[in-house]
Amino acid sequence: MYNIIGEALFIFVILSLILSGIALVVSKRSLTGNVYLAGFFANILDFFYLPLRHLFLKFSDTRVLDKWMASLKNRAYKSDFAKTKKRILLAPHCMRSLDCPAYSTQTGIQCKSCGKCVFTQLKKDAEKYGYKLFIVTGSSYVKNILKMEDADGVLMIACDYEINKVMRALKGKGVVSYGIPMERDGCFGTEVNYQNVLDVFEIFKN
Repeated sequence: MYNIIGEALFIFVILSLILSGIALVVSKRSLTGNVYLAGFFANILDFFYLPLRHLFLKFSDTRVLDKWMASLKNRAYKSDFAKTKKRILLAPHCMRSLDCPAYSTQTGIQCKSCGKCVFTQLKKDAEKYGYKLFIVTGSSYVKNILKMEDADGVLMIACDYEINKVMRALKGKGVVSYGIPMERDGCFGTEVNYQNVLDVFEIFKN
């Protein structure tokens, strides 16, 4: 009996290592082109995320893992996101001006369109393409926002870690997500390639 259990466990470990390895290769390739079975391999990486994150923390960089996973999920969710009709745009507060006059509520920073940072233009463009903009100080705000907004699509501007984190949290919740990684992240003075944002708006234009 114990031999059977031991053999089954050994087979499970071997299959897990093989599947995880293939999924990592596929996720890396997703950075430069389309890949097959993106959704399947994204689920594999989600399932083994914690042990994989530990390995990347010890031998590489966890930001690499999140970057690959966010890219793979964008490939997997692209066609479904294109079908969404009620979309919101989440963007990080760290992109705003250091002397921003806006105040914060339970749904994030309330932009005053003062012209001191990119959010004045982003708010206009988001509304033009049918998105309601929310400027958030962390992924914990997403839950409050989705309670108040009847959205079926969430577009995010964030670092790869936050994109991957929110995508994992929204999986199975009836909300499709898509991410635009920032070029420079951190606690303040972060940046996104604005042309990339406009390109994504155009790709998913209804």
